[in-house]
Amino acid sequence: MGKIGYITDMKEWMEEFSFSFPVKVRFSETDMFGHLNNTVPFTYFEQARIEYFKSLGFMQDWVDTKNETIPVVADLQCDYLRQVFFDENMNIMVKAASVGHSSVDIHYLGVREDGTPCFVGRGAVVQISRHTGKTVPWTEEMKETFAERSPASMEKA
Repeated sequence: MGKIGYITDMKEWMEEFSFSFPVKVRFSETDMFGHLNNTVPFTYFEQARIEYFKSLGFMQDWVDTKNETIPVVADLQCDYLRQVFFDENMNIMVKAASVGHSSVDIHYLGVREDGTPCFVGRGAVVQISRHTGKTVPWTEEMKETFAERSPASMEKA
């Protein structure tokens, strides 16, 4: 495995996750070689990210059409560490690595049941106005919620 820019120490980085979302690899998510298709972790990231935001109490407001703000994914990447196969049980771990004015850097970790990491990722999510498309700052309450549920090493962007 080569160096991954957003991970300084893999063991320490992995220990900072507390939220997880279980997935089971479906047959339709594999390619002709029986491997998890390289696009599927992005779907897993989406599922886990939504559940993470629900657990923080944010998603419920964002899906309310009367609410001014919505989240958008500004960038997303995945680094593949090990092969994943049909019918494997995985846990997709999610954490906020840093919180900015209106964005949050979300980190992801896809692990087997035995804790073996298979893929990792990160992406920026930005809160915007659903009407203007312009960024909207996190409220102090939202920043506090991120901080309470995030690793001690979380950076303020």
